Amino acid sequence: MAVLAGAGLLRTGQAAEAGREALPAWLAGKEEVTVAVTDSGLGGLAIAADLAARLETARVAKRVRLVFFNALFANDSGYNSLPNRPAKLRVFDRALRALEEKVRPDLIVIGCNTLSVIYPDTAFARRTRVPVQGIVEPGVTLFRRELARHPGARLVLFGTETTIAEDSHRAALLAAGVPANRLVAKACPELASYIETNWQGDDTELMIAAMVGDALGGGPEPRAPVLAGLVCSHYGYAREAWVRAMAENRVPLAGVLDPNRELAETIVPSGCRGEFAATTVTAEVWSMVEVSPAKRRTLGTWLARVSPAVARALEDHAVRPGLFEWRD
Repeated sequence: MAVLAGAGLLRTGQAAEAGREALPAWLAGKEEVTVAVTDSGLGGLAIAADLAARLETARVAKRVRLVFFNALFANDSGYNSLPNRPAKLRVFDRALRALEEKVRPDLIVIGCNTLSVIYPDTAFARRTRVPVQGIVEPGVTLFRRELARHPGARLVLFGTETTIAEDSHRAALLAAGVPANRLVAKACPELASYIETNWQGDDTELMIAAMVGDALGGGPEPRAPVLAGLVCSHYGYAREAWVRAMAENRVPLAGVLDPNRELAETIVPSGCRGEFAATTVTAEVWSMVEVSPAKRRTLGTWLARVSPAVARALEDHAVRPGLFEWRD
């Protein structure tokens, strides 16, 4: 299983010999690279945008082709609606095989907590030679760091049904010695769809407020500070709504923790600088389901602030009905 992890991402020795900042190991000295970001929806576009901006600044390659590969298979369904875990594994495995064959990436980034937690058990994970980086490990690293910085705070993990049921983040934190009474997990059914449709909308705001109230409402006063861990890549679009929801519930907020940025930092560290004068980044969005004009508009306004190239790719995306076969 080709999974990137920890210090293995950086060629620190080589960087020291060359007298410059460490370069990402996945580049392997290439001037032209293809990076694929996949998700079970459009939350991972935020990660793709962050990577595009970082790669332009870092200049670690001459040309970068960035492909966002939407692993969603139907507009009226999704991985959380599949009947069981084997079905989720089977569909995601087929999406990954199609991604590898059609995109031929140098790196695959799983910008989705739901898919990252099941990835190690796919057949693809056991046979691929392409480096794969999921979002769970960077998220756990972020959560451990912030829990250490705020010893009196609790961490509340907000995520999809599958992510919360798999319990990967909480289990890793418990194994690292975090006490169980500092961890709360809250599943947020349908929230990703609301955010994707309109992350600034009243319905999204109300749903986030309801989820925060369910997770933390009715507790004793005074309340312990809370770290809000957003273990769905969609949730960061509506960051300010999480801040407002905490205030409405009179919860002292120690921080809103979005693993999206930590994932991008793992792949292209902020201090990383290459030898090229400039990097040309081109972006593409591949999807077998149509992205509605409303979604393109609302997400495009957010993405354009980070990477105009990714925002344009979303607007110009072409539907690819046969992107991967998901039915038996």
